Amino acid sequence: MLIKRKSADVQRGKLRAAMAGLSSGVMDRRTFLRRSGLVAGGVAAAGALQIGSVRKADAAEGLGPASGTKIVKNICTHCSVGCTVKAEVANGVWVGQEPAWESPINRGSHCAKGASVRELTHGDRRIKYPMKLVDGQWQRITWDVAISEIGDKMMQIRAKSGADSVYLLGSAKFSNEGSYLFRKFAAFWGTNNVDHQARICHSTTVAGVANTWGYGAMTNSYNDIRNSKTILFMGSNAAEAHPVSMQHILSGKELNRANVIVFDPRLTRTAAHATDYIRIRSGTDIAVIWGMMWHIFKNGWEDKDFLAARVYGMDDVRKEVEKYDPKTVEDITGVPEAQLKRAAETFAKVKPATFIWCMGVTQHSVGTANVRAICNLLLATGNVGGMGNGANIFRGHCNVQGATDFGLDISNLPCYYGLVEGAWRHWARVWGVDYDYFVTRFDAVPAKGGRPARTAKANMETSGHTSTRWFDAANMPAEQVDQKDNLKAMIVMGHGGNTIPRMPDAVKGLETLELLVVADPHPTNFISLGQRKNGTYLLPIGTQFECSGSRTCSNRSVQWGEKVVDPIFESANDYWVIYKLAQKLGFAEPMFKTLELVQGKYGLEPSAESILREINRGGWSTGYTGQSPERLKLHMQHQDKFDLVSLRGAKGSPVENDFYGLPWPCWGTPELKHPGTHILYNTSLEANNGGGTFRPRFGLTRERTLPDGSKVNDTLLAENGSYSLNSEIKDGYPEFTMGMLKKLGWDADLTPKELETITWIGGNTIDTVNWANDLSGGIQRVALSHGCVPYGNGKARANAWNLPDPVPTHREPIYSPRVDLVAKWPARPDERTLRIPNLHTTIQKAAVERGVAKSFPIVLTSGRLVEYEGGGEETRSNKWLAELQQDMFVEINPADATERGIKDGAFVWVSGPENNSKAKVKALVTERVGKGVAFMPFHFGGFYQGVDQRGNYPKGLDPIVLGESVNTLTTYGYDPVTAMHEGKVTLCQIAAA
Repeated sequence: MLIKRKSADVQRGKLRAAMAGLSSGVMDRRTFLRRSGLVAGGVAAAGALQIGSVRKADAAEGLGPASGTKIVKNICTHCSVGCTVKAEVANGVWVGQEPAWESPINRGSHCAKGASVRELTHGDRRIKYPMKLVDGQWQRITWDVAISEIGDKMMQIRAKSGADSVYLLGSAKFSNEGSYLFRKFAAFWGTNNVDHQARICHSTTVAGVANTWGYGAMTNSYNDIRNSKTILFMGSNAAEAHPVSMQHILSGKELNRANVIVFDPRLTRTAAHATDYIRIRSGTDIAVIWGMMWHIFKNGWEDKDFLAARVYGMDDVRKEVEKYDPKTVEDITGVPEAQLKRAAETFAKVKPATFIWCMGVTQHSVGTANVRAICNLLLATGNVGGMGNGANIFRGHCNVQGATDFGLDISNLPCYYGLVEGAWRHWARVWGVDYDYFVTRFDAVPAKGGRPARTAKANMETSGHTSTRWFDAANMPAEQVDQKDNLKAMIVMGHGGNTIPRMPDAVKGLETLELLVVADPHPTNFISLGQRKNGTYLLPIGTQFECSGSRTCSNRSVQWGEKVVDPIFESANDYWVIYKLAQKLGFAEPMFKTLELVQGKYGLEPSAESILREINRGGWSTGYTGQSPERLKLHMQHQDKFDLVSLRGAKGSPVENDFYGLPWPCWGTPELKHPGTHILYNTSLEANNGGGTFRPRFGLTRERTLPDGSKVNDTLLAENGSYSLNSEIKDGYPEFTMGMLKKLGWDADLTPKELETITWIGGNTIDTVNWANDLSGGIQRVALSHGCVPYGNGKARANAWNLPDPVPTHREPIYSPRVDLVAKWPARPDERTLRIPNLHTTIQKAAVERGVAKSFPIVLTSGRLVEYEGGGEETRSNKWLAELQQDMFVEINPADATERGIKDGAFVWVSGPENNSKAKVKALVTERVGKGVAFMPFHFGGFYQGVDQRGNYPKGLDPIVLGESVNTLTTYGYDPVTAMHEGKVTLCQIAAA
């Protein structure tokens, strides 16, 4: 328990002597590769150092940068915290590394993964050249051959089965510019079948949060948690998943004597820091939240003024919450009344309070509803829109926020513009291409199974297939799949195969594909699974240390990373590969005509700066317009000028008044110098100084029926004097349009050039041009000059009437261990979502009838380890990290182990209720998990149901550490809004091997 404040400047004597002998002069790559690295034991010891136990080295003879070297700043390529890495480069070789002491995010610290990233740019298990699989054998080919053959096969499949038959799986490891370019590529190819890792981590967060108050992102920042007095975790193990974030959390706990409440089925390393750890049954998040709100409403602890001014529909939530009395909640969740009441009172009274969540909340068949319940707790207690409160959503990969922002998502164009005609017309204008061109690129869909046909235009406006169910779109009868034909090909750039649920079905899907392209720095499980013999290509891609570009961390700050070294071996960067493939497919000219082409390693490629400038020209809806390359680079040069807590740039500095990383929304053009928005929806600041309001994106009024049967229209705009500081409109107001400017008489503030652009966009309907499609930025500029937020000033929604469960209700997991509760709290009825059937009730009912809970009595959940990242191929191929965690394991409670004759460290079989799935792993007998609960990390792959798959990798490219994937065991169950899988509550059985 951290209770005593002490200086973070700890003596470094232990490390000084150890590191003194590691410095050397300039050397070439060959010599460096022979001599690089620390001894494994030394790195393992260093990995155990506490944050703050290392301080910046004093200058010492022989320890400074060698002559001819340069220092380059980039961003860690692992989790979403956004730690700055300083690389020392000599003769094109990365020879030294330290964390940036001046970064306000990591301030001189790294976790084990961050400390090891230098290995990425000279790792011997990187893919070294393009390869293809021929009769089960890997053959080396050239880039020209690879691009030519892949492009020819894509065109063959397009001619026969349509553009939708090629699935484009992108990456949270892309830069912002790479993410944007890949989504743009999908648009020119003619499909919305494009997705990335956010589908399996925070797609339900985006849907739930955006449908509550406007934007689907973290409202505050890691740094701002230093202001919190109550910190509530649910389904987040930040100590392992986001280690450097814990320095801010623990400092807040220490300085403010803050309460730390952790809800989790497992006693995690984060829970070890809690002032109150509350063990819950996995899959009961809504019941837990509603149980807290039952006490809040009963005792009058809600923030009545906040609700009256800024929230719509909380009375509907009150009615639902009445069902969740303490006895009912304890039966569902296992949480005693006194413990839950204490947590509720603390969260409501000891403010500001923040709620932190991760995949423990999101990976459920009710994931969107879980998130909505959390949002309602924040609204009921007035804990959003200010310092130290809000929804602090920790994301998993280095650019999962940015990749989501830029449309690597089946339902959006870049910057959340959706797929409606107006969104397509907006981006067509930005790209300088006729809207009708895109219509011609999409497939018309024939009538199937009694469902009507879709025109190409309608298909263009329809969400695509998700990464969680791509294999269903390959395996199902074509009659059940709402597109021209099944999936026939998949292009995977930077996505691990073992992160996909229902792996046995995914293996079948892989075996049906005519074409599989895996483009990655390391081979992934996509090439190790299944019995493919031909039609698979492996392309070597550079890491984000081998190209320049920006990335957006969880708190929406955008950071620029400079290229550290050229792509090693025959690797190429993402920009060049996408450009060359577009050339082969015949649409490079229209796709790249707005971008600057520069000389790269293999020829012309688009510059990262020009891609970001195009984003700035089009990203008005999310405020991605102010973060020019020049402003971002200036921030990286002056990281030490930003306050640690407020993230404000110091007075008199080149970054004065800016928030670090210009977190979106950063309104207007770069010339407007908006500082960015550190805290969303904060009415205590002026709109042009980082302030904001809730976004009225759900209409202006909502009809309500009174008890006597009469109807009344309730306003959805803010009331009771709620508006951003110094706003000239002292009430709620709708989004800004040209028509609204005219009514206010503010249209005269537009410049002639701005008016010319607005007229070009609007034509005869100029009044409809709004803040999000005005390419001049004039409407935003004028609104801000009058103290108003461009998107308006509305109320948050407690009742999201457009979602499947407008007010969340507890639903038992698809595979519930409590079959006695299924009748009262059933899954949703079967429905069609996202182009295919979603069988909630059918699967749940069959599981109950088969007695699955008796045969598989243990609830299996999953999560992260500090040593590895995501699917793990990259980190398990790193010799320093591989030393730290060499075995895949399952945590099992001592009572369950004793009943089964299982000893700690022994091999066991973990089996699941679908597809006769099983996994052979080591047992870790521990009370971290309660009786009837098991835990497995999700970073492993290379073994499949007890069989070593190492021989499927090209020689020498297999990861150092292999293990079973937990997703071999995860079962059916999908959120109806996003198709998020039920990854955190799977039933299993465990037996000694």
